[in-house]
Amino acid sequence: MKAVVITSAGDPEVLQLQEVEDPKIKDDEVLIKVEAAALNRGDIYQRQGFYPPPQGASPYPGLECSGIIESIGENVSRWKVGDKVCALLSGGGYAEKVAVPAGQVLPVPSGVTLSDAASLPEVACTVWSTVFMMSRLCVSETLLIHGGSSGIGTFAIQIAKFRGAKVFVTAAFCKDLGADVCINYKTEDFVARVKEESGGKGVDVILDSVGAAYLQQNLDSLNIDGRLFIIGSLSGFVAQINIGSMFGKRLTIQAAALRTRSAEEKAAIVTEVGKNVWPAIISGKVKPVVYKHFPLGEAAEAHRLMESGKHIGKILLIS
Repeated sequence: MKAVVITSAGDPEVLQLQEVEDPKIKDDEVLIKVEAAALNRGDIYQRQGFYPPPQGASPYPGLECSGIIESIGENVSRWKVGDKVCALLSGGGYAEKVAVPAGQVLPVPSGVTLSDAASLPEVACTVWSTVFMMSRLCVSETLLIHGGSSGIGTFAIQIAKFRGAKVFVTAAFCKDLGADVCINYKTEDFVARVKEESGGKGVDVILDSVGAAYLQQNLDSLNIDGRLFIIGSLSGFVAQINIGSMFGKRLTIQAAALRTRSAEEKAAIVTEVGKNVWPAIISGKVKPVVYKHFPLGEAAEAHRLMESGKHIGKILLIS
């Protein structure tokens, strides 16, 4: 098969389409003939040499894909050859075929094309596990999303609105997706706007991909019993905070990465996503937001677009 190989750590041009061996499936895995893979920030970090795949995972980038099941392992009962699916991966999506544990596979939702379904697994599992399973966002609570125009941001806006929350985003162009308050972080103080729009209280949950630079401002933006969940570190890993505000408002800070979770944990999250998120997609209340499709052989160009920050939603590679 063909796969995108990281020939050495570096800039996008190190991504090369090469002929490689087909993956071999284990008894609890399925083999997917890939239709499309979606880009994630982790792919860029892996290409740069900062985010190696977990032990035993495919060396090729790609954390989510869609396609058609080509074969199944001996212990797999839910899926059959020919099923149209999408999957959460530990790696290997930038290829014509990928092996994945059967518990990390979801059916393509009705109303979504096979290729666009590649944009769903990573964002759905990330948002559901962090905002809802761990931060327990409830009806009528408020959520602040940093990076509202990203793949995760555009998805988080829609599912939070579907679940009855009020949504703030630090992005200027997310009203069409349902955001209640759009804050231009380049020209406005987001803490001041949050306080103004919340009657001085602050928000209940923050989903943050910026990291160090926003840490104190995030704490200042939270309501009593507020929860901050950090899923990225675009601005770095080291920050100084005033923990007094945490005592006074009983704040919680959590952080997690999806890729490094065990197969059992991922399967549990995928099951919850199937129960709670897929009905919202099937009903048309939550839709994939896809910015651009590239052929698999143009992965370098796709990475350049993602790094430019000029996209809204997901970028796909078509096999």
